[in-house]
Amino acid sequence: MVTGNQQIRNLWGIIALFFVSSCTIVRGYLADGAYGPTSFSYEKQLKDTIVNRGEVFSFGKASTPCDWIDTLHFFNQGRMYSNTTMWEAIGPKTETQGVLIVQNDSIVYEKCTGEMAVDKIAGVFSVTKSVTSLLCGIAVDEGYIKSIDEPVTVYLTELMKADPMWQKLTIRHLLDMQSGLDFDDTYSLRLQDLKRLNAMSRLYYGRNIKAQVKKLKFRCEPGTEYRYESMTTEVLGLVIERATGRRFADYLEEKVWTPLGMEFPAFLSYDSKKHHAPHAFGGLALTMLDLAKIGRLYLNKGVWDGKRIVSESWIEQSTAYSADNEGYHFCWYNTSCIGADKADYPGYYAMGIRGQILFVNPYKNLIMVRLGLKDDTYAHIPYLFEQLSNIWPE
Repeated sequence: MVTGNQQIRNLWGIIALFFVSSCTIVRGYLADGAYGPTSFSYEKQLKDTIVNRGEVFSFGKASTPCDWIDTLHFFNQGRMYSNTTMWEAIGPKTETQGVLIVQNDSIVYEKCTGEMAVDKIAGVFSVTKSVTSLLCGIAVDEGYIKSIDEPVTVYLTELMKADPMWQKLTIRHLLDMQSGLDFDDTYSLRLQDLKRLNAMSRLYYGRNIKAQVKKLKFRCEPGTEYRYESMTTEVLGLVIERATGRRFADYLEEKVWTPLGMEFPAFLSYDSKKHHAPHAFGGLALTMLDLAKIGRLYLNKGVWDGKRIVSESWIEQSTAYSADNEGYHFCWYNTSCIGADKADYPGYYAMGIRGQILFVNPYKNLIMVRLGLKDDTYAHIPYLFEQLSNIWPE
């Protein structure tokens, strides 16, 4: 039984932690509410605009849409759905906003609900990490980054004076989520999690990310374990900016948005006008159609209509099926990360919170995009896409 004195002590503990915590928690709550950011939260953030300054590429429409998809029933061992159609599995119960499927450069399936549309700009959260990896590969190809086995202090020299562990942290460690940084992606409002929540809210809503980076400590030596967290990719984004001498958004516009013939602008959020650190971990907003084009680039092993955008070896290192490192390589996943058996035709995917998915199956020339408000409450969407692509007609 909790006594009155214990209740008072607990209350004072909560108050103390609240004041110790940065005002960024309050700022985030006022901006996005208790549930956190949604697909359209980018509209209220500071952001750079990314546009295509060249010709436009558009997917065609299949002469015969694959409406048969809606008649399929899926079974998922050990999970929360069985014997359901795809839309039942990933639709209203997970608040899916849209699904787009492209095969052989034609749109074969398209379904959206509410205010979502395949040409509406929406935030994709940690799918951004996979785009950051793409930019890193381009920077390597262009010689701005000499080797991904270089320590980050070659580029972020100010960290030489911080924790000595920074000098052991390489770009490869950042790409594979083996940084060892003492940081945790948490959105929990439990009392014991407030300190970690404060760190995440400072990254997402704070106004000086670079100062936050300098104060980071290490949980373990870099390269010794895989642990997913967003600060690692944010550091990678800062490395790319320092190596290229370009703002992240400008480099993305020149090396990806324009060459790929994107149809619509995109936005990339940043921390403040004074510091302008890009949200390389999760700040990209774009349309489903243009996200599918990034899938097309990977499907074609880094070549876009005859022009090499990024090296084939970079694509292979990012997407080759391997259960090592919990199925995560160069900021891309394969389904071994969820303990699934290797499929006959395995794919790979980029993923963000709320279940934002870009899935690619190179064997069937399939690109699948899903955006929504919830992720894994009813179906694990990448696994469902893996099943769908494996039964797809030859």
